[in-house]
Amino acid sequence: MNKKYFGTDGIRGKVGESLITPEFALKLGWAAGRVLAKSGSKKVLIGKDPRISGYMLEAALQAGLTSAGVVPALVGPMPTPAIAYLTHTFRATAGIVISASHNPYYDNGIKFFSEEGTKLSEKVELEIEAEIDKELKCVDSSEMGKAYRITDAAGRYIEFCKSTFPSEYDLTNLKVVVDCANGATYHIAPLVISELGAEVIAMGVEPNGVNINLNCGATSMDAIAARVVEEKADFGIAFDGDGDRVMMVDHTGYVLDGDELLYIIARNKLRKGTLNGGAVGTKMSNLGLEQALKTLGIPFDRSDVGDRHVMELMKKNGWSIGAENSGHVICAEHIGTGDGIVSGLQVISAMQGSRMSLHDLRQGMRKYPQILESVRYNNAIDPLSDPDVLAELAKVEEILGDRGRVLLRKSGTEPVFRVMVEADESEETVRGYAESIASKVKA
Repeated sequence: MNKKYFGTDGIRGKVGESLITPEFALKLGWAAGRVLAKSGSKKVLIGKDPRISGYMLEAALQAGLTSAGVVPALVGPMPTPAIAYLTHTFRATAGIVISASHNPYYDNGIKFFSEEGTKLSEKVELEIEAEIDKELKCVDSSEMGKAYRITDAAGRYIEFCKSTFPSEYDLTNLKVVVDCANGATYHIAPLVISELGAEVIAMGVEPNGVNINLNCGATSMDAIAARVVEEKADFGIAFDGDGDRVMMVDHTGYVLDGDELLYIIARNKLRKGTLNGGAVGTKMSNLGLEQALKTLGIPFDRSDVGDRHVMELMKKNGWSIGAENSGHVICAEHIGTGDGIVSGLQVISAMQGSRMSLHDLRQGMRKYPQILESVRYNNAIDPLSDPDVLAELAKVEEILGDRGRVLLRKSGTEPVFRVMVEADESEETVRGYAESIASKVKA
């Protein structure tokens, strides 16, 4: 059954349009409260990133939840994975995150976590959608929820993150640049790294509601790469606006994406004898990752794009690590969702355990040039059914043969069509292939 409101990662869009309005957030809170009140503690955590529209949506969701007899527990600005962790810790029925992740400030979104701290099941999402279309009716005044604020949420999550780092290691004598994207990790990540002993140079830690992800963070790595070189730092670590993505920079300014971080984590687990099966990537994962893991004898499997799909395939295979090249890295032995801080710490522990620099650890994997073109399109038109697009796709695939691959897909969170081409060719040549297909989509 197709969902009407929920996408692949909750509900997301431009503030003030379509579903990201106070009216819809109120109705969503009420509908979710109606479904969630049937079981559990009737307590729901609400967290958000620092974008300015979060205040409006938080108030509307709170009103909707209380009108359905649910108790909202407010934690303020917190990373998305922190809500997953705290929902489970506080034995809440569910957790809600108000965030549009890596999107600009004028977008926002709402996503849910289950009481286990995992993404809400599609079954429950469909139940909530069925309630949204009903007339809103408040419970009796005596049964209404009473909201309260959790004041020590940040401290609890900081200690959790530190607990995932081996106690025999510390970061003394290391200089680390930490870029928080003016997002939800601004008051968390620098403290985690510094309390483990490192000298921290913090960037993107002054959120003002409209500067989230603006030329900083995991989706804009030029600034941190330059800063690492300028400061002669040992490495840099960057997060996106809601803290579920991580990218890193070695001391030369080279940027490591989710594929390379997954490779380092998998190889370290293999070295320690703690690797549980293999590793999951996505259809977008670089061929270089697949080949590097194959050389180590580590099984590799690809899921559809989206951390939900990565997690589903990990569970199916009984494996504990997976990642998207965009920086969603899942270390399921610690937390059941992508967590930028926790995943970054696993890479740092690999550095400590092997006594190798980040630069040296990445040498075992050679990435193929991979070009991604994004084209906005009218939802009424399906580029995958256009004969000109399909003809250009067939032409490029014939040229590449087994030396590369092409992937065309629609974004699950916005009206954008992705054209990805990678091959054992020069970057300029690969870009030409991608642009030739993208031009047909644009037409």
